[in-house]
Amino acid sequence: MNYTLRQLRTFVAVAKHGSFSLAGQVIGLSQSAVSHSIKELEAEMGVRLLDRTTREVLLTGAGQQLATRLEHLLEELNTTVLDVRSYGEQRSGTVRVAASQTPSAHLMPQCLASSQQRYPDIRVILHDRAQQWVLQSVRNAEVDFGIIIGPLRDSDFDYQTIMDEPFLLLCREDDVLAQALQPQWSMLDGRTMVLQDYASGSRLLIDAALHQQGISVNVVQEIGHPATLYPMVEAGIGISILPALALPLPSGRKLTVRRLYPEINRSLMLIKRRNRSLTPAAEAIWQEVRQQAALLTQQRSLKPAF
Repeated sequence: MNYTLRQLRTFVAVAKHGSFSLAGQVIGLSQSAVSHSIKELEAEMGVRLLDRTTREVLLTGAGQQLATRLEHLLEELNTTVLDVRSYGEQRSGTVRVAASQTPSAHLMPQCLASSQQRYPDIRVILHDRAQQWVLQSVRNAEVDFGIIIGPLRDSDFDYQTIMDEPFLLLCREDDVLAQALQPQWSMLDGRTMVLQDYASGSRLLIDAALHQQGISVNVVQEIGHPATLYPMVEAGIGISILPALALPLPSGRKLTVRRLYPEINRSLMLIKRRNRSLTPAAEAIWQEVRQQAALLTQQRSLKPAF
């Protein structure tokens, strides 16, 4: 059957008001449009629903049976639609987010604070983990979404890049590279280095950058957490490369960061399971992370820290 919801609503209005003109006023149709809609419905059902005279409109037996059942069904349908719309506007519940270490330490605190103010009924649980764990937890639906270091070449995920940032040189203040006008990647050739290990999403990108620039370095320590790089470098064990998101430097240390040329960037990405919708609460937090990343990018452009 090809009858429409509009035809059914029109019929119920006529049955209720006993008049084409009154029904049209209530539902916003002309009298002729109401009449045409009823004729189409009767033709589709193959039964007469109304008896019309010049003075009144009366329900037939079939019309009475349809009107009695239909009014209740349309009310239930309207209630269902309103319930779904209410769900779509809901901003409450628990949202689980997994993030690799530098986003967890230097982006998510602002996101959590802002989310708590804007959405007090949403509880956000942050899982600070290595990148491979983040990917696996999103894939297994253990979290709503994740934040990783791009690029991402995995068909299991939908993703969105939220910011790009450069890799920086980390060295002691008395290092020769600290005095260079524009430190070049080529100046790292042959140097002793302390780098994050391969659990970090950045390590493969740093290796690729060194290879691209034709640089050979001596990696003497591979560190799990970026905060450990600072005392290692300050102790003179080696220089390092870190992402801009790892700033600011700890206060009181005789360290400096310098922009490396040519500039080589990494990307921060939001990821979720492919073709899976987020809950309204998770979508709100996803958008909050995007906004905080954009704000951080804007702040860096106005007041560079490196």
